[in-house]
Amino acid sequence: MSPPVIESKKAEKEAILEAAKLMLIAARTAPKTGGIDDILTSIVYGKDKDAIANKMKQMAEQRKIKGFKRDAKNVKDSEAVILIGARGGKTAGLNCGACGFENCKEFEETKKKLRKDFFGPTCLFKALDLGIALGSAAKTASLLNVDNRVMYRVGTAALKLKMLPKATVIMGIPISAKGKSIYFDRPR
Repeated sequence: MSPPVIESKKAEKEAILEAAKLMLIAARTAPKTGGIDDILTSIVYGKDKDAIANKMKQMAEQRKIKGFKRDAKNVKDSEAVILIGARGGKTAGLNCGACGFENCKEFEETKKKLRKDFFGPTCLFKALDLGIALGSAAKTASLLNVDNRVMYRVGTAALKLKMLPKATVIMGIPISAKGKSIYFDRPR
């Protein structure tokens, strides 16, 4: 009887999905303004991941922006994508005015609408919380030796596909494990 063997490709795919789960935990436990958690997360792979890549290609053609096409290839070549979004239409209740309104009440009364890529206006503190969650997730991937890159174009395609329906802003982190990172040595 021969010893059990797990082929590298299968083991790496399983490990990437386990790493993705740990990235979601890092995003969830990242510090939030006032301890209020308005971060939304998910792991996307398979056909849903490819749908994001296809939407990005479509956006590249519509907008004549090569970056969408380049990033779509990265998504297609990735094992999975982590989506991290925020409920940016909510406020932190600090009346800071960074959103452009006199106070949070004025901000809350303003109708949020889909602009070019995201819904707005967005509370600065919800955007900061999103950034901290993204950094925590990317750090976790890095500690686990999983190649990754935070990409706004992934997030806007996911938002248009309604992948995190309660999010007003989404960013994506494609992840992979190849002999060389596919996210940094690439054409402009």
